[in-house]
Amino acid sequence: MTEQTCPLPQTATLRHDWTREEAEALLALPFPELIFQAQLAHRQFFDPTKVQISTLLSIKSGGCPEDCSYCPQSAHHDKRMAAEKLMPLERVIADAKRSKEAGAGRFCMGAAWRAPKDRDLDAVCRMVEEVKALGLETCLTIGMLTPSQSARLREAGLDYYNHNLDTSEDFYGKIITTRTYQERLDTLANVRDAGIKVCCGGIIGMGEDTQDRAGLLTTLANLPTHPESVPINLLVRVEGTPLADEEAVDPITFARVIATARIMMPASHVRLAAGRENMSESTHALCFLAGANSIFWGEKLLTTPNPAQNRDTELLSLLGMSPMMQNTATA
Repeated sequence: MTEQTCPLPQTATLRHDWTREEAEALLALPFPELIFQAQLAHRQFFDPTKVQISTLLSIKSGGCPEDCSYCPQSAHHDKRMAAEKLMPLERVIADAKRSKEAGAGRFCMGAAWRAPKDRDLDAVCRMVEEVKALGLETCLTIGMLTPSQSARLREAGLDYYNHNLDTSEDFYGKIITTRTYQERLDTLANVRDAGIKVCCGGIIGMGEDTQDRAGLLTTLANLPTHPESVPINLLVRVEGTPLADEEAVDPITFARVIATARIMMPASHVRLAAGRENMSESTHALCFLAGANSIFWGEKLLTTPNPAQNRDTELLSLLGMSPMMQNTATA
């Protein structure tokens, strides 16, 4: 094997025994070789011209007790968001209807809680039931969950639960101190055991190095079942947060992470999540070539800007791509 050859066979397999060294080797491949291998993996499981579309609504913003360095909703930061009450059901359903009419197949709801109280779940489960009744896939991100809470949400019809690892276990303590890495893994296990699909990824651009990016991807790929959705976020540097002045990540480096995620988790939807507002058409195209096949659309992701839907529609048309129907993985 020469240094120009990818350490993978050309037929992608669903592995759960990746080493960090293998992930680092992928990230370091010559860019044309990396993209080629990512395309092979992508085409084995998906139509590369189709993109899964989701929308995201903050149903409860601000006042979060966690100290995540990237998040303006944290109560620990100088310029914190005011805590809001849980959004009324009627507003949630109205937004879900608009999302469906706009072409979204999945409706995601997020609440700024460390962990929901059992009484909170009554209202959230009703939201899940009503959104599900509209014919949309349902997704939540509301903090840590116990086994019993996960079971309640599954009974309500929840399809996906988002709970990101954010970064590698080694770098994690520099970003968050109020929740352990193991607690995140425990929530993922509780959700999976309840029969809910997992949405789990991380954030690029928080000051981590290549080893940390490899560590994150290795942890995700070595879960007992790969996350069905893997959101790769580009840090949105928000004024008032500890990471506001972090150095920006260049598009090629970001695309390398997308491509490596595609190779290591070939049957997962790899999602371009936060950070798209500042991405050019060329950067979006590069990420799609690298294996991304899912986006959020709508003008806001919880608290940060996102490209307007018409911009995304025009971009997909320009690239000859289109929204995919639900559940279109070929294997």
